Amino acid sequence: MPVDQAAGLRRRAASQPLRCITCFSESADSSVRLARALHEIGQVTLLVDTQGRLFADASPRSLFAWKHQLARRQFHTLPETYGAGWYAPGVRADEPALSGMVNGYDRVIFDAGWGTDLALLPGAAHTVVIEVRRSDESMGHAYAVLKTLARSGSAVSVGLLGDRLACDHVRAAACRFLEQQFAQAIFSLANEDDAFAALAVRMADEETSLTAGFNKTGNT
Repeated sequence: MPVDQAAGLRRRAASQPLRCITCFSESADSSVRLARALHEIGQVTLLVDTQGRLFADASPRSLFAWKHQLARRQFHTLPETYGAGWYAPGVRADEPALSGMVNGYDRVIFDAGWGTDLALLPGAAHTVVIEVRRSDESMGHAYAVLKTLARSGSAVSVGLLGDRLACDHVRAAACRFLEQQFAQAIFSLANEDDAFAALAVRMADEETSLTAGFNKTGNT
């Protein structure tokens, strides 16, 4: 059985939704590091290049642009050491055709730049990862994403990575100006030696807890 099919069956057997991660950062390396960390703990990952900054130079590339691939319902992915990569500059996470095409993966990571509009895939469980640097511009971008998430009313797990003081500053601003239930749920891994590995383990632990709860109560 292909590994992506096995991942989908494993998730459905545990009654778990697809896990989507949107990674906001100045550097595309952050999304790659997260994909590698997830791969290390056995997750089957699709990394979506929404900005054209990951796989633009990959050779060979598909003759069909991502819109044609969705229309044909057939991904043309790139094999990577951490899973699969998909070159789709401009694609939004809430693209309707994606829902039925990414179910074979444990995690779908959307590499997002600061200018990206926030979009969430319907029916999935979402984590938004924000890498914050110690600059007014970076902290401003991070707070803008948090403000958009708070107003959306969506159930989203939010993690901050990067410079510790910058992350603390952004989280403090969220606690002061945003809805408290949302702000208090924001977590920071800036103190971890390997924040991406810690994030991968944290998400795996959350998934295990949800599975245990389902098996015990019969409800998600």
